[in-house]
Amino acid sequence: MIYSDLEKNINKIESDYNNSIDISFRDIILFNTKIYLVYNSSLCDNKIVNDFILKNISNLEKENIKKDDIINVLYNTIPSVEIEKIKNFENIYEKLGNGFVIILFDKKKESLAIEAKKELSRAIEQPVVEQAILGPKDSFNENYLDNIGLIRKRIKTNNLIVEEKIIGKETKSKVGILYMKNIIEQELLDSVKEKLDKIDVDGIIDSNYIKEYIESKNSVFTLIYPTERPDVAVMNLLKGKICIIVENSPGVLIIPTFFTDLFNASEDYYQKSKNVIFTRIIRYISFFIAIVLPAFYIAITTFNHETIPESLLINFALQREGVPFPAFVEALGMTLIFEILRESDIRMPSLSGSAISILGAIVLGDAAVAAGIVSPIMVIVVAVSAICSLMFTGQAMVNGIRFWKLLFMIFATTAGIPGVTFCGFIFIIMMASLKSFGKPYLWPFAPFNLNFAIKSIFKKDIKNDNLRNPLLTDDNLKRSKKL
Repeated sequence: MIYSDLEKNINKIESDYNNSIDISFRDIILFNTKIYLVYNSSLCDNKIVNDFILKNISNLEKENIKKDDIINVLYNTIPSVEIEKIKNFENIYEKLGNGFVIILFDKKKESLAIEAKKELSRAIEQPVVEQAILGPKDSFNENYLDNIGLIRKRIKTNNLIVEEKIIGKETKSKVGILYMKNIIEQELLDSVKEKLDKIDVDGIIDSNYIKEYIESKNSVFTLIYPTERPDVAVMNLLKGKICIIVENSPGVLIIPTFFTDLFNASEDYYQKSKNVIFTRIIRYISFFIAIVLPAFYIAITTFNHETIPESLLINFALQREGVPFPAFVEALGMTLIFEILRESDIRMPSLSGSAISILGAIVLGDAAVAAGIVSPIMVIVVAVSAICSLMFTGQAMVNGIRFWKLLFMIFATTAGIPGVTFCGFIFIIMMASLKSFGKPYLWPFAPFNLNFAIKSIFKKDIKNDNLRNPLLTDDNLKRSKKL
């Protein structure tokens, strides 16, 4: 509780903040009594403090007001959307950390908190990771309300619900849960809320913290898809999914995520269906090539020579002549070099990225072949596999391809093509056993839904398409809507 002694309150705040340099105090004499303004100068806008708080307080000197009415008068006089009365130090510290000005009064066990927040977030910019030729060019930023607003301006009905939780004992981060009340399945919503309520941590710095806490650890592929595009978030809300927005994070989490979602791009919805069909088929083929091609090459050159024409086998043998390493070591080394180059390209400034690409792709590759360390065909195999993996920008998808590529290579080295086939069965079984918040990860292929299985590859004409997903909507909606 706040003390009735003003000086005692000030001393406690100074002591609890250990005389921090950005906690500012301003004392004012108003109606022959002292009041104190306390605010965090690093979070508050001085112009707002001066023009809307101090100026209005100084104007009150001309009024004939009783001392006992000072709190109510300020409450009704200061022009601010966010102003409230608080009675304990815990709320005072929370408001100070959110850019509020606290007004403390002498002989009053109550104070006022007035918003004077400084704009510390960047402007709304174009997407960096999920770039698209067609469609909107805005993206989420670190401002919590801006992110909600980017979704609100696209969905203008009262069916869009935003619920909020505070997570993090020290950071007190706002976590918004967005869903369509007329579409969402209640069981899914309750499951998400229950998992969020179980999070007990000192701080939430980014939405990926939330993702780590509530996502199953049984898969290298993501079960919760992060996006920086508001249009993607809206499309998924209309399907019956949930979006999680975290304060100070530009990534919005989409729950649940299915494996087929990883092969869709936002601009698919802005093109003709015939064009999208070709692009989606290319993505599925690229994924298959990315994880299987190096393993298949190892298998046919190490064990299963009979699976390829004799002339091609002789050509492979001639190219590998003089290479001191087995095919697996050769492929593993080249793959490792590529992954190092990929990470270097991500971490380096954009001006230096092209130089690294040229060095790795041309100089190192050509020098390795000339030195007889690797064969030319292996460079081609690894390069094709790597290029196919570049079609997927999401880090979780990249990590999944990396993991399964290595696993397929190990099985190919051990048992050839039968080993690759066996690893393929393991892949299908593990993927089919995954669930994203109780929903089968491989839906609509397992369990099989013909209509949506076709739709996941062959985009329907927008006039005949319905975004709503029957797996994510309540039973009454499933019966009433034509899917």
